[in-house]
Order: sequence, then structure tokens, then C-alpha cells
Amino acid sequence: MQHHVYAVWDFMSLLKYLQNNLTCTQAPWTPKSTAELRFFINEIVLGEESDEDPNGGHISHFELYKRAMSEAGASFEGINQLVNRIAEGTELRMAIEQSNVPSSAKDFIGTTFSIIDRNKLHEVAAAFAFGREDLIPDMFLAMVKELNANGQNFNTLIYYLERHIELDGDHHAGLSALMLSHVCGDDTQKWSEATTTAQEALSARIALWDGIASMI
Repeated sequence: MQHHVYAVWDFMSLLKYLQNNLTCTQAPWTPKSTAELRFFINEIVLGEESDEDPNGGHISHFELYKRAMSEAGASFEGINQLVNRIAEGTELRMAIEQSNVPSSAKDFIGTTFSIIDRNKLHEVAAAFAFGREDLIPDMFLAMVKELNANGQNFNTLIYYLERHIELDGDHHAGLSALMLSHVCGDDTQKWSEATTTAQEALSARIALWDGIASMI
């Protein structure tokens, strides 16, 4: 969890990049992309930034994950250092170096922001669709089964995982693929770059899990 929390955090930057490019987030407002794409992105933002809190009210998935870490006895000192430094205005890469971020998480974040910094909508959409939304339901389902059999108090973590299984598996994965299809269109170059980026994102995920396994 002390490694994976960084993937929970940097997911929001992929999402915000897509929101900024597929919806209008400034005044004066003008319509951008299509209503279906706007609905899709805004729906995910709504859930990720302000989902239903099992304790009442609303909570972001990032804050929910940190609560789950607290229940499990995991430290979130490193991610707090990183987020606080960024909030204070420290440049991302400097903030990473100044914070207690595990090396595998540093590499994962580096890949995420390398894709964002290339500033190609179809590449970010590919990383989002195949490196996150399509991947998560099956991965988390196995975790939920194991946690339920464990007998310890992982209620918040189980809720977090089940929300992603429900949202991503039932709805978001298919819509994210449609989003990618929309932004690539009939452009073979974009599809080629999207494919390469999807592979890059998946390789980064594998490396993150390998890093966690080696620490364990």
C-alpha cells in the first residue's frame, strides 16, 4: 500500500489532463469534444474526487485509500510529503526527490508524467484506458477475495477495491476504449503511438508490482 498509493495519486493527473482537453474548464465556457465524452470524463472525476464515503458524506478515492492505509497500519508519510511539497509550489521532480518515495514508485510516477508531458491526447487516453481502467477490475477482484478470507479489519480497503470493480468493470472500461477510439479516429499514426504508450504504461505497472514484491 505504501507503494501503490502513488498510483492512486498520479491517476488523478491523467484524469485531469483528459478533463482539461475533452471538456472546457475555463471561463468563458465553450462546448468541447462531444457530450458523451464530456459526460464520461466528468462522471469519473465526480467519483474519484467525491465518491460516497461509507462513513457518510463524500470523499476522494485518494483520501479513502489513505484511510485504508491507516487501518492496515501502513505509513503514508512519503505520499504526504510529496503532495504537500507540490501544494506549496515545488516542481514535481524536485518534490519527488525531496520526499521519501520508494524507488519503484518514483519510476512509476516518472512514466506517468513522461506520458503527460509529451502532451498528446491520444497517448494519455491510451495510458488511461489500458494502463488503468481496463486493467483494474480483474486485478482488484483477486485482492478482494483474499482480503475477505483474511479475517482482519480491511473494511475500507475492501470498499475502495469494490468501488473500482463496480465502476470500472461495469461502465468505465468500455467508455474509456470508446474515448480512445474517438481521439485516434482513422489516424494510423495515432493508433500506433497509442499502442506503444499502452505497452509503456503496462510495463510500468508490472515494474511497480515487481518492486513491491522485492520489498516484501
